[in-house]
Amino acid sequence: MSLTGTPFLCTTVVLAAVALILPLLLWSRMRGPKALRAAGRVLMLLFAQATAVTLVFVLVNNRNSLYDNWADLLGTGDHVQQAADLGRDGTGGIAVKRLPRVRQTFTAADGPGMHAAGGVRVTQLRGRVSGVNAEVYVWLPPQYDDPAYRHRKFPVVELLPGYPGSAKAWFGAMRAHEQLLPLMSSGEVAPFILVAPRTNLLAAVDTGCANVPGQVNADSWLSIDVPKMVTDNFRAQPAPRGWATAGYSAGAHCAVKLAVAHPDRYRAAVSLSGYNDPIGERSSLAAQTPALRAANNPFLLLRKAAEPPPIALYLSGESGDGYQAAMALESVAKAPTTVRVVLLPRSAGGHTMALWRPQVDTVFRWLTLQMGQSRAKGRDTSLAGAPIPRSPSTGGSTHAALANGTASRAGAARRP
Repeated sequence: MSLTGTPFLCTTVVLAAVALILPLLLWSRMRGPKALRAAGRVLMLLFAQATAVTLVFVLVNNRNSLYDNWADLLGTGDHVQQAADLGRDGTGGIAVKRLPRVRQTFTAADGPGMHAAGGVRVTQLRGRVSGVNAEVYVWLPPQYDDPAYRHRKFPVVELLPGYPGSAKAWFGAMRAHEQLLPLMSSGEVAPFILVAPRTNLLAAVDTGCANVPGQVNADSWLSIDVPKMVTDNFRAQPAPRGWATAGYSAGAHCAVKLAVAHPDRYRAAVSLSGYNDPIGERSSLAAQTPALRAANNPFLLLRKAAEPPPIALYLSGESGDGYQAAMALESVAKAPTTVRVVLLPRSAGGHTMALWRPQVDTVFRWLTLQMGQSRAKGRDTSLAGAPIPRSPSTGGSTHAALANGTASRAGAARRP
């Protein structure tokens, strides 16, 4: 029975109802020794507690797309076949453009929101470079099958969830495709192909979207294998002009890191409540050593870049949750790098989907403009910046230290 399926949800609802009714019917009717009656009543109470907790968990999980299946929840999933040392560029010396075309079979995806707005399709991809074997979800814009667009290639946005987080989250909890369908149909937003690859690749650990030899090549999976598969199977624009990344929380860190590290693969990146130092997610593999932290910190990568990368960054967050990291990036960015920072009020929703979901409209209008999609009538509706409110730091580290990569592990603020 699927963790996120309707049958399991209905089962938990029924069990919770039964657990509530049982004590009402049997509490005073139990027979036998006093100890046996007491034990029976305790078991009924424990059953009621367990079913109530399970039901709440299922509702929260379905709403926020935290765990996609039982393996993710139990920490038994492993989607890495091999993790060779692929070098600094993540290719391992492989001539990616000379690799044979990747031919994939796609099926209709199941789960909350997956059948809306024309439906989301899914395929199981074996990454030839990364050694990752995992699912990739794809949604096509309404113009894709329009005969008037049959010769047109479309820009792509790679969507990354937080940790823990399901690859379905942008279509389920975020409802990105449902929000964008009318905007794309009316021409207010460019017709982007939306791609959501699995990022939860190892059991009970965040990969940090990093290449860690011997453990995982998550960077190469996201920036090489997935884009090649998409361009081989769909009318997608080539990189970097037609490619962008977007993420929230840990996915926001990944999105910016990928764009800063690979300006030859991405033109723009969107960060919703992100962080720069990988230690912002303390279970991240990229936070295990100082060398890995530095190699996967977009602030340090941008500051040390021999030439400023020709990328555009959109960074939003509340004070203490993304804003300081965004300001740190803006402080070191030099042309042609552009940075748009949006400070969100603390009343906007916190570190939750309630904060990120309403930004989909604004983010894709911005992407429409930044990626040169002149046929769309995109307009930037970003919130105007406001003075940063003063608030105490948490966890023993200042937000500035977390933003620029000087925080200690003990003092790092834990990101949900």
